[in-house]
Amino acid sequence: MEKFTISQKMDSFGTNKFTWKMFFLLGLAMIFDGYDYMIVSYTLPQIKIEWGLSGGLAGSLSSWSMMGMIVGGAISGVVSDKIGRKKMLTFAIIIYSLLNLPLFWSTGFEMFAFFRVAAGVGLGACIPVVTTMFAESTPTKRRAWFITFGMAFMIVGWTLAGVIGRAVVTANPDNWRYCYLIAFVPFIYGIILFFNMRESAYWLAGKGRKAEAIEEIKRIERQATGKVGDYNAEMLEIPVIQKNAKKLGPAALFSRKYIMATSGVWITYFCGCFVVYGVNAWLPQIMIDKGFEVANAYALSSAQNAASVIANISVGFLAELIGRKKNLIISFLVAAAAVFIMSNVGDSFGIVLAANIFLGFAMNYSITCVQPLMAEAYPTEIRNTGVSWCQAFGRVAGMIAPVVAGILHARGSGDSSSIFLFFMIPPVIGAIAGFIFIKRETKGKSLDQLASEDATDSARK
Repeated sequence: MEKFTISQKMDSFGTNKFTWKMFFLLGLAMIFDGYDYMIVSYTLPQIKIEWGLSGGLAGSLSSWSMMGMIVGGAISGVVSDKIGRKKMLTFAIIIYSLLNLPLFWSTGFEMFAFFRVAAGVGLGACIPVVTTMFAESTPTKRRAWFITFGMAFMIVGWTLAGVIGRAVVTANPDNWRYCYLIAFVPFIYGIILFFNMRESAYWLAGKGRKAEAIEEIKRIERQATGKVGDYNAEMLEIPVIQKNAKKLGPAALFSRKYIMATSGVWITYFCGCFVVYGVNAWLPQIMIDKGFEVANAYALSSAQNAASVIANISVGFLAELIGRKKNLIISFLVAAAAVFIMSNVGDSFGIVLAANIFLGFAMNYSITCVQPLMAEAYPTEIRNTGVSWCQAFGRVAGMIAPVVAGILHARGSGDSSSIFLFFMIPPVIGAIAGFIFIKRETKGKSLDQLASEDATDSARK
């Protein structure tokens, strides 16, 4: 009997109907996720006025949902590796959409903050599971492209939040609550997703459910080629059985085997999140301080997010051409340059627009460079734990950054230069961390090949 791995079968099918179905199903999850998080930024000026909040307190509104996302992300990784990707994703979507409803009736800062934390727990589980599922449902040669392009859907959600927020708020500033009523729509999607998504073959095999994994592979093959080959569970080879390892779950991320990879993706993602969430949370307010009308301020922010979509689509192409590490280091240095340009831009709408577009492209390109490395750093049994804990750590930056920007904004009396100059520091640190800690180039290597390399390295040690 000729043995084979899941990766070998998946790669032999190429990019097919199953790949694109997963792409769009997971993409919708990212759109809803992006809208839900970013809508706070587009309603922040109105909430600040209505409830008479200080700059620091207003900035913390974005941080409250991030706090819930940190908790949700950390929990979901371990849970997903135990109960499966599909269950975790659908449950998370249903939870956060339901918990957004009370925000429509929120009467003050405390109530708003409480339900943003609660909704954030569900929201935080989505991105790491989606990243993991993209990695486990795409062929090796296109893995980075699908993961990073998938993240572009989140930016589409950000842009959608800008469009809806602008339309609702400019029509009547008192109607900002309707933006959160719209956030209930993902509940319907979560139900649909539950009946239209299958479990990952990698996860099934990792749990010893080889027969089910084979059935899933055959189902994919039927979609891809219209026929099914003659093979069975006995022919399936699993390179690494992590269940026999001494350390599993979060502890494994800090074991000797994975500590360098963990340090690399954690630090770079933290730095990327600090810039992206800090700038995006306060960009509309900064533009208003520059003298732009609310509608133009939102338009500038939406243009930046639109550029981010292009960035996410581009990342995967270059990652497959020049490698993950080079792509990451260069991108963080370019992001630092983009922030510097923004700090020195004038007040002309055209110039500010151009600088915004470049900044949106550079910031999101750099943070998205980290996404493939998260999924590729760990084997199936701890993959989503690795992805989710890295993203949870990054969200700590996302929680802190808006508050820091709010404090800088208050101390600088609305001066945007000091805020942007401060945000040059994280991308420089990210570039240095990528150079020091990212040791293995994963370009062109299948998930099973990477797992085999881990096993070989462990045996030598």
